[in-house]
Amino acid sequence: MALHATAFSFTGVSTSSKASSSSLLSVFPAPRRCTVKAASQCPPSFPRCKIQGRALPSDNGPLEKDESSLVVCFGEMLIDFVPTISGLSLAEAPAFKKAPGGAPANVAVGISRLGGSSAFIGKVGEDEFGYMLAEILKENNVNSDGMRFDPGARTALAFVTLRKDGEREFMFYRNPSADMLLQEDELDLELIRKAKVFHYGSISLITEPCKSAHIAAAKAAKDAGVILSYDPNLRLPLWPSAESAREGILSIWDTADIIKISEEEISFLTQGEDPYDDNVVRKLYHPNLKLLLVTEGPEGCRYYTKDFSGRVKGIKADAVDTTGAGDAFVAGILSQLASDVSLLQDEGKLRDALSFANACGALTVMERGAIPALPTKEVVLNALLKSVA
Repeated sequence: MALHATAFSFTGVSTSSKASSSSLLSVFPAPRRCTVKAASQCPPSFPRCKIQGRALPSDNGPLEKDESSLVVCFGEMLIDFVPTISGLSLAEAPAFKKAPGGAPANVAVGISRLGGSSAFIGKVGEDEFGYMLAEILKENNVNSDGMRFDPGARTALAFVTLRKDGEREFMFYRNPSADMLLQEDELDLELIRKAKVFHYGSISLITEPCKSAHIAAAKAAKDAGVILSYDPNLRLPLWPSAESAREGILSIWDTADIIKISEEEISFLTQGEDPYDDNVVRKLYHPNLKLLLVTEGPEGCRYYTKDFSGRVKGIKADAVDTTGAGDAFVAGILSQLASDVSLLQDEGKLRDALSFANACGALTVMERGAIPALPTKEVVLNALLKSVA
């Protein structure tokens, strides 16, 4: 299917995202340290990068972490502004907490927090928010060699309304934002090709030139034998229409090896069919797919492979903010998969990995903001032990 690309001003989006949860796992590589070299013309309180033309690569030092289980995350990184009080409209909120976000970046940080090896590829503005986000990646030991800085566009912003139940509504500011302007010739193809897993969403498919960069990056990964992981992360008002969103999301569906979707996304993609009906879900299972995951918030998740399927229960949590819960879940499962691909064929191992991923999601909803709330391996394992006690 052809993709529809369009320029986007700013708008609000109503969407909901739920948490997940439950059991243990084992092999976690040691954390890696990264550095960002400084140069001129950047705010003194932020990591600085060489100023050269339209896009600036960030320059990390040599990696100290074993990259055999590297997960490269492609797409957007932005600033979420989260109300300090839940249950109010954006206009009524007395104040907002600034928090780094963006689904692919959340996953990259989540994997690193869990002890895994991760990298982020995307573009931010050559502004204070952009340098702040680069610093956050560095602080969380995420490789940012593939991060670019655009001097002509701002870092994207999203204001998030928290309802009393912790669910969210978004208002995005992208007119256009820097993440939409990543070009194919700015890709770090070497970084992509050495990944074990290449993870992405669908927001990077909405506009050019980022759409072409996304397709080229995924092709380079596929050609190199990298596992492709896809979380559509539907944000409907960012698309020109519901139909273009459905067409765009499904246009790259058959290239993914692993797909994670929510109940709401199943209903959207199947145009209203029952997301709890296994026959409906199986319609989304393409012939080359290795694993289809359906998140069900606090209820846990369902999994589907060619040979087996089932459900893994979640951990109950008091939801403060569900922002990033799905990304924490993805980070949990990919951190396990990258270190042991055999879990795709071993149902017992897969269920353990999904219990771990569910716990990651559940813990994330207990704090405000996405990246600030992402748990460490130690916190997840403690939660799992308590859940079985």
